Amino acid sequence: MRKAEIARKTRETDVSVSLDLGGGAVSADTGVGFLDHMLELFGVHAGFGLCVTCKGDTYVDFHHSVEDVGICLGQAFKQALGDKKGIARFADRVVPMDECAALVALDISGRPFLNFEEKLSGKIGEFDAELVEEFMRAFAFNAGVNLYIKLLKGGNLHHEAEAIFKAFAKCAQDAVRIVSDAVPSSKGVL
Repeated sequence: MRKAEIARKTRETDVSVSLDLGGGAVSADTGVGFLDHMLELFGVHAGFGLCVTCKGDTYVDFHHSVEDVGICLGQAFKQALGDKKGIARFADRVVPMDECAALVALDISGRPFLNFEEKLSGKIGEFDAELVEEFMRAFAFNAGVNLYIKLLKGGNLHHEAEAIFKAFAKCAQDAVRIVSDAVPSSKGVL
């Protein structure tokens, strides 16, 4: 199956995520332009079908929308993987974006953890760059994955974030590949 749909409504946001690990159309309409850009390139570079909508309290700021989209995408990722039978599980990638480069490593372990080594700070248009880390934390803890992110070379904030999201996308693509007919764990379960 490798598909999932997640909806989450709070007093701060109303989020819907549709994810197809096998591919498909990609769209994002979150009310946060830079997040839409990152989600679209994530879907394209991962080779996933992805449709995300969010109506949030962006008049406050973008934090709630960004975090809640990360939560829902993480839940959809976990649901789409089911029992994780046959997946590659581990992946790592270094991706350059002009003067920047990011290293991302991923383990679909069932044990959530985020190591985000470089603190992004400043504005990318109206977007607070620190929200990249908040998105990744929300994703990792709701997907049940171990996620390691390191900016190898910094520069333009937009390029830093884009390198991170593209490396994340390629890791997700690699880690969900079907490579056997067994659960990739010495315990027999993930």
